[in-house]
Amino acid sequence: MAKRQYTKDEIRKMAKEENVRFLRLMFTDLFGIIKNVEVPISQLEKLLDNKLMFDGSSIDGFVRIEESDMYLYPDLSTWMIFPWGNEHGKIARVICEVYTPDGKPFEGDPRNNLIRVLKEMRDAGYTDFNIGPEPEFFLFKLDPETGKPTTNLNDKGSYFDLAPMDLGENCRRDIVLELENMGFDVEASHHEVAPGQHEIDFKYADALAAADNIQTFKLVVKTVARKYNLHATFMPKPLDGINGSGMHLNMSLFHDKGNAFYDEKNELQLSQEAYWFLGGLLKHARSYTAVCDPIVNSYKRLVPGFEAPVYVAWSGSNRSPLIRVPSSRGLSTRFELRSVDPSANPYLAIATVLEAGLDGIRNKIEPPKSIDRNIYRMNEEERQDSNIQDLPSTLHNALKAFEADEVMKKALGPHIYQSFLEAKGLEWASYRQEVTQWERDQYLEQY
Repeated sequence: MAKRQYTKDEIRKMAKEENVRFLRLMFTDLFGIIKNVEVPISQLEKLLDNKLMFDGSSIDGFVRIEESDMYLYPDLSTWMIFPWGNEHGKIARVICEVYTPDGKPFEGDPRNNLIRVLKEMRDAGYTDFNIGPEPEFFLFKLDPETGKPTTNLNDKGSYFDLAPMDLGENCRRDIVLELENMGFDVEASHHEVAPGQHEIDFKYADALAAADNIQTFKLVVKTVARKYNLHATFMPKPLDGINGSGMHLNMSLFHDKGNAFYDEKNELQLSQEAYWFLGGLLKHARSYTAVCDPIVNSYKRLVPGFEAPVYVAWSGSNRSPLIRVPSSRGLSTRFELRSVDPSANPYLAIATVLEAGLDGIRNKIEPPKSIDRNIYRMNEEERQDSNIQDLPSTLHNALKAFEADEVMKKALGPHIYQSFLEAKGLEWASYRQEVTQWERDQYLEQY
């Protein structure tokens, strides 16, 4: 999605010509949930002057009551008029950064945090960190009586199936059309392996735009699905026994001479910087898993047998490890991180993987040898001989690795790091106290 830096006058002109009546000011909380402040178009001048306030204490992971006043500074390059209007006129959205009353970027805003890490990247001599996401989602039927989501799937299709089996096809086609109306460059859209599961891939963008695009994408998918009486969910593993939903991240680092990962003279045509970046990604993999797979349910996806990665390893050829090096070279040289799921806050997930990679470059961390055979067929002894670690098996284990890693603290900054640890610790504690139906089925009669 091409970004364009609009001027204030251009925004005023577009708002008038398109009969925009409402402004939807979007930002993202600690958990990756999109927050909206909707105001009438009469507030446009206030917005353009960075004078719109909101109460930050009502947002998860932001601030306490006594320091609640926050300002929304619009990023004018994210101005977009939604293709769906209503009878009261059109709605425009703009993504905002959260600022404190004294005019400083608020440290608890995930978007501000990514901007900070990207500045650190530029200070290290790089120009861009490009991200191409591959988000997957499920479509479930809505209960006609209550309007609430059910776990009834809308189809029985599977990978790349065509209609008429794939009843979600019309819904998915509509989603693609809406995305294209909004300027997305959609590269692929298909049914995934599991029934009711879909994937839509859009063109890579620089890290900040990519995170914005992921959030916009989720909003569009959910909005269009509702028109079809369907509920779109980005929950990683809504049903057991079938594949979960991932959000693979394709990433490449650029400097002023081009793709920093490419060197035609080197082994696999990967540069020394690429190997160091990869070394950082592998070294910190167990730690950033807490951010890239941030909910209790994420770890029901990261199990053997369902195509999700379970082991910390990389390969240029096989698809089972955590990090794959797709075969494209030149400007398209990239790493594909396969563990990330779509419940992740994209601003935080991208910040942690970038910081991990930069740490690899700073400290010249050499990656272990690539694993070019199916890891799932190796026994534990073979994995140990190849120095292959397991990814964390629960949110609790991931949080322990995260807390012990100073590079993660650097990636998120002290405010978000602490808020994240506290909130996720509470989530795990709440889950631990829940007695599940599985336990009753297994043990109630037996004991």
